Amino acid sequence: MRRRRFRSPAWASTLTWKAAVFLTAMCCTLAALLGVLVHTAVTRQTVSHAREKALDRLEVVTDAYEAGEPLPRGSGIDPPGLPAPLRALAADGERGTMVADGPHRPGDPDGRSGPAMWAAGPADGRALATWTDYSHSARTIAGLDRAIIGSSLLAIAATLVVGLFAVGRVTRRLHQTARVARRISAGDLDARVDDPRTARPVRGQDEVAIVSGALDTMASSLQRRLQTEQRFTADVAHELRTPLTGLSAAAELLPPGRPAELVRDRVRAMRALTEDLLEISRLDARTEQVDLAVHDLAPVVERVVRASGTETGVRVDGPARVETDRRRLERVIGNLVANAHRHGAGPVVVEVSGAVVSVRDHGAGFPAYLLEGGPQRFRTDGAGKGHGLGLTIAVGQAAVIGARLEFVNPPDGGALARLTLPEYVHLDEEDSAGNTGEQGAGTAE
Repeated sequence: MRRRRFRSPAWASTLTWKAAVFLTAMCCTLAALLGVLVHTAVTRQTVSHAREKALDRLEVVTDAYEAGEPLPRGSGIDPPGLPAPLRALAADGERGTMVADGPHRPGDPDGRSGPAMWAAGPADGRALATWTDYSHSARTIAGLDRAIIGSSLLAIAATLVVGLFAVGRVTRRLHQTARVARRISAGDLDARVDDPRTARPVRGQDEVAIVSGALDTMASSLQRRLQTEQRFTADVAHELRTPLTGLSAAAELLPPGRPAELVRDRVRAMRALTEDLLEISRLDARTEQVDLAVHDLAPVVERVVRASGTETGVRVDGPARVETDRRRLERVIGNLVANAHRHGAGPVVVEVSGAVVSVRDHGAGFPAYLLEGGPQRFRTDGAGKGHGLGLTIAVGQAAVIGARLEFVNPPDGGALARLTLPEYVHLDEEDSAGNTGEQGAGTAE
């Protein structure tokens, strides 16, 4: 059984989250390093000062012991509580100091009097020791540690807030740039970032401003290039109309025969190509206006199939009413049916399921480039049959009427074009879907 790999949530991959983690880690590391350095330095200084005091006191106690005088308070010979390492050190004839628990005090419930600085030295084979209270120094170090921790947390919080604010400004600008890029990719060539930092070249620009400026420049260049191509296509199509009209009239004057039929057929093909180019140029210019109305989808599909004059089956599974431009819808369905017969193989079936129209053939399927990037004008895999404009026009007209056109190759072979239309729902008529149930229930050939 394959183990499922852990996937982090989407928000964990954002730049803000990564910046927060990075800033927190860096602040914690820096605070820990400074805290350790300060703690070590202060502790070393405090212990060194207490050790010097303890050794000075041991000198006084040693002089009193050698003079036979009473030992001062806080000192003694082998006092209880003397740390074993100091006792062993004194037995070896050396002096030393050590921070440990103080000697036992009567009435002390835990048997100890708190931390003390011990100093011990040899005295006739025994240990002469003295001790001083180290609790104040211990409290000072503990207070310093708390202050270091508190100030570190405060510094981390302040740095995190300021850092996230700064990163947030950068990410907002990046999101704005990404939104504009998506609008451009969707066809809105007028979209621009217009970062104020790119408006004045004298002003210093950061990396985000450079990217925004490059995106705006790219969009402007792309817009000019596309507009030039659109004007060229429209101009060529318009210029071809006049000679084609004359050529068509001249072809009708040719004497009957095979050559005349070939000329007329090629003239008709040229006129169809010219009209397709004009339609594509209008779609590219985004100047098309839709004439929306409510239509029963099944009758529209059946009418298109009958007008195509092809052997195409129609299946209706759940009729629906749609609000669309009927002329453009018929253009889309007609192009899909014509493409299925021209580049696919029979049987070709058009299925209406609710507001979804599917055109299915049983040929070799759509080419890989079409499935990946959509139809491309003047590119087909049909051995010269067609110009690749039919599906391009279908995609453009579908976008105009607000429909979604998808191209897939079913697992069992063939090609499937699926057109999803916005379904019309009348809130005042609960049975509006049922009113069209009697239409288009059969199969048209």
